[in-house]
Amino acid sequence: MKRPSEASLRNIIIFGNSGSGKSTLAAELCKAHDLSHLDLDNLAWLPSTPPARRALSDSKQEIQRFIEQADGWVIEGCYADVLELIEPFATEAIFMNLPLALCQQNARNRPWEPHKYESKEAQDNNLAMLLDWIAQYYARDDMFSYQSHRNLFDRFHGLKKEIVNNTYSR
Repeated sequence: MKRPSEASLRNIIIFGNSGSGKSTLAAELCKAHDLSHLDLDNLAWLPSTPPARRALSDSKQEIQRFIEQADGWVIEGCYADVLELIEPFATEAIFMNLPLALCQQNARNRPWEPHKYESKEAQDNNLAMLLDWIAQYYARDDMFSYQSHRNLFDRFHGLKKEIVNNTYSR
């Protein structure tokens, strides 16, 4: 994968809890700065029922293709293990560290995501599980946890910003 040069475009990673606004901010940044967008939800899972994680090596190959084809990009998701593969190629990191109540409110207000769910009804049927998942953010010790995201943010050496509410600037 190519590393960013001093004069390169913005290469941004965005991470945080479910419902924190990662996808919304990514879309705004991509539109404002003409950047390519990669939602890690689209490559972190196998198309199976029940859902199962894709091998990290497979995700790495897809990420490498994306980075090599894009001149500037935003990659967002909650997968610290996948984001660690991208970190050396990022120029900026944004940690969406909103309070649990705001993340849950955002999840309740989320419009239908056709790239993730076959219908709005299917998405709504998953809401109770998602709200519970969001609530466990600080207690979990996995790659989706607050501690994993905090560690990723703290060791990042480029430009970084921590966002703690639904109001942010691009």
